[in-house]
Amino acid sequence: HVTLQHFCKTPANAQIVHSGAACNVKDDNISERIYTIKEGDTLVLQCIVKGHPRPQVRWTKTAGSASDKFQETSIYNETLRIEGIQRVQGGRYYCKADNGVGVAAIKSIRVDVQYLDTPVLTVHQTISDVRGSYYQEKTVFLRCTVNSNPPARFIWKRGNMLIEQSKDNGVDIYEPLYTQGETKVLKLKNLRPKDFADYTCQVSVRNVCNIEDMSVTFRLTNATSPPMIRLSVNDTVVVDPGQDVLLTCEVTAGFPLPTVTWSRYPSPLPLSAQVRGPTLILRAVTPADAGFYNCTAVNNVGNPARKNANLVVRTMGNLTFQITPDSNKDSETIQMGRDLKLSCHVDATPQDKVNYTWYKNGAPVFNSDSLILLRSDPDMAPGTSSLEIVDMKFRDLATYSCVANFPGSRVPELRVDVNISQNISPPVLSVPPGGQVVSVREGGNVELVCLVVDGKPRPPILWSRTEKDLLMPSGTTTMETPDGRLRLKSVSRDMMGLYRCQTAPYNGLNIKRREAQVQLNVQYPPILDPVFQDARSRNYQMVTLRCTVMRTNPPRLTDIRWFRNGDFIRMPMPDLKETPELKFKLEPTNNGSYECRVSNSAGTSTCTFNVSAQPYNAEFYFDTPNPVRILKGNNYSYNLQWTQKDPEATDLSFNISVKKQLNDNLKGKEPEKGVLISYTISDLRIPLSYEVRLAPITTYSTGDYVSRIIQYSERDPNFPHHVCGFEDDRICGFSQSRSDVFDWTRQNHLTQNPKRSANTGPETDRSGTKEGYYMYIEASRPRVEGDKARLLSPLFNLTSVRGPKGSSRIPYCVSFYYHMKGKHIGTLNVLLRVRGIAAVDTVVWSISGHQGPDWKKAFCDISPSGPFQIVFEGIRGPSFEGDIAIDDVSITIGKCKQENTVASAVIHPLLSVNLCTLLIIFKSFCYLPCREKERPERNCVMIRI
Repeated sequence: HVTLQHFCKTPANAQIVHSGAACNVKDDNISERIYTIKEGDTLVLQCIVKGHPRPQVRWTKTAGSASDKFQETSIYNETLRIEGIQRVQGGRYYCKADNGVGVAAIKSIRVDVQYLDTPVLTVHQTISDVRGSYYQEKTVFLRCTVNSNPPARFIWKRGNMLIEQSKDNGVDIYEPLYTQGETKVLKLKNLRPKDFADYTCQVSVRNVCNIEDMSVTFRLTNATSPPMIRLSVNDTVVVDPGQDVLLTCEVTAGFPLPTVTWSRYPSPLPLSAQVRGPTLILRAVTPADAGFYNCTAVNNVGNPARKNANLVVRTMGNLTFQITPDSNKDSETIQMGRDLKLSCHVDATPQDKVNYTWYKNGAPVFNSDSLILLRSDPDMAPGTSSLEIVDMKFRDLATYSCVANFPGSRVPELRVDVNISQNISPPVLSVPPGGQVVSVREGGNVELVCLVVDGKPRPPILWSRTEKDLLMPSGTTTMETPDGRLRLKSVSRDMMGLYRCQTAPYNGLNIKRREAQVQLNVQYPPILDPVFQDARSRNYQMVTLRCTVMRTNPPRLTDIRWFRNGDFIRMPMPDLKETPELKFKLEPTNNGSYECRVSNSAGTSTCTFNVSAQPYNAEFYFDTPNPVRILKGNNYSYNLQWTQKDPEATDLSFNISVKKQLNDNLKGKEPEKGVLISYTISDLRIPLSYEVRLAPITTYSTGDYVSRIIQYSERDPNFPHHVCGFEDDRICGFSQSRSDVFDWTRQNHLTQNPKRSANTGPETDRSGTKEGYYMYIEASRPRVEGDKARLLSPLFNLTSVRGPKGSSRIPYCVSFYYHMKGKHIGTLNVLLRVRGIAAVDTVVWSISGHQGPDWKKAFCDISPSGPFQIVFEGIRGPSFEGDIAIDDVSITIGKCKQENTVASAVIHPLLSVNLCTLLIIFKSFCYLPCREKERPERNCVMIRI
């Protein structure tokens, strides 16, 4: 049957749970948790979300105390998994769940990555005069620095002996101020003969996250001295492209022998660089190899010795010229009797090493009263050479040449010729008729033209956008065109606007720049809304479709046409100035795809409408509380819930099918808007999962099927109720200990080894099904007596739950089934592990020896003082017939309910006296209720009634 429950759409709700290799989880405040993990381990965070429709989950991260810079990443997944986490990945992680209803839900957790690097030990020496220079006192400082989280503890040793400041007046141990990282200094005052020894700095984070201690040792001798080096080249090395460069860093002093390394700033060493001992070899250098090369020698005594060389690779780029008329007279033309300046500039490296030579009609020019050479013109850009012609005469009309080169270099020289004649005149800039406004369709190619129509010489044209913040299509502020034609390809609408063209200040007269403007108009088809719309309606109802024109260029529309399933709909020509609209009565024959095609001179755009009497797809509801119910015969039922979008749009019922299980048409009360629909699927077999397919049905059609997987769930992420039958290969978040000898194994009847040990271990799981799984320890070889296997539960950390009145601790009940059949059975222990600065394990239940062929239930109460785990410890007995198994582990809030458990002995069902009561008469102990404070006084007496 179908039930309806009033249920509006609910906003998203989020909760972060964790698994993986956590060291500790604790609350920092009411709203946030701190997740501690060892560097290199795996971080697993899961965002458990609620809300309808199903929320989308996004993970983001910002830097925290363990990060060295701000970082942000986005991962769209409910589970965040980081393999081999690094310290820079520590910080605050946010889980954001959003389903478009109300405000998005955000939860955060701070990840603290724990690490301990190898310490670095450096030695510093000072020599000072004492008592008026009668003698000198030598003091040595041993500085030990380490990066760690949490802060490290330092231990100093001389040889194998611990150094204690209180017992040795010749030493001081202190922490210096203003140091990077954690540092401890061992000061050896007035050095004594016994102070020449091996010194060890040992650092520890007290085994947090099982991080082992680290240490470093230094041998102090009479010869200990800091490094000194010498470079084989000058501070600056200038070479031609293609040359080989050898830089040698010679060590002149230092003990122990310093280690030499090479680096480059600001870039890394070239890939072709070769380092052979103290020598750096660069083959066939290019301009990309230029930079500062640094040699560093380190032996951890004193400060590192550093030398650097600046490698400059000669380059020579564009050579330009300028003609400057008499600037004192504001002249723009060449006139006899006035001054004239010719300038020459090349972009080169190094700029100050460029040599300029001037020629007049091929003959070298030398300084005279009428010709003045300026090696570096202060009125021009740095590195510019000028030739000034004073009081110009007709004899000065000639061809002048400027040659730029590097003396003694193989870099080719550059030359530019300037013809000075009476024909030189200012440029005239013009935009061709009709070229002031240029129109082009989006995606096409276009040419903007701005020509120098008169003047000599004719300079290149520089293009830019008139709006300051806009860049040219090349990504630069200006683009040079030698002929004034700016060619643009694949034009987009963001390139539309006003462009400025200007004469360049070089390769022509150095006068006021001429400029003009060109408008680029980019045409594009109409932008419509909606692009696609799904329209549902009952048959024989009126339907109205509207296609709104949002923007268009050109603005004038040329055509509007409607189509159904690709066929043109004949109708009166619509008004091109109004919003296109189509009205009709929906019938079974005219369901389908409708298109509104709107055109302008640039193209055509389309609004598409899917018009149908078919209902919308159902939306599964994922937040049903406790959807699984256990039935007899190892079966279970599942309460499936869903909602229907706009159910009043169509008349409908539902068809539900479960693969290989059920196919049923659901008829009952008609669905309502904002109402949750429920259907109970029965007779599902534990632990199998099923695919459910659901489709809405109307009088005229069947909607599309939607599917989801339903499964027998053993873990409620909203603990305090945790049940695990190990049916999932993730074993409900349980994990194998890394400090035991061997592991527990997940198995069922179908995966058992046919050659397994006889007379031990269960045939099936606790429910008796062949498909059901359980966990067990295999006692066969290579296991030996006393070997331990530990299985750890997830870490539980519930600060939102309060204990009973007068108690700050929360009680929990741990129950499980165990199977211990065999003459060599060892011991099964249950331990409570409470997390704090260090984990503390306490045995809360234990049993040993053969317990019969059946599964038996055990339960015990715990009251942990903080975040906790339950540990199942199996210990191998004297030989191979000693397999131990567990199943159906349950951890619930509250004390265990008193049960009359009779699984441990054969008791007649009519007997009204329970087993524990009967055993008390014999002053023995009943293991099964597993109370923490009960301990056996002697072996249980076997009773058969």
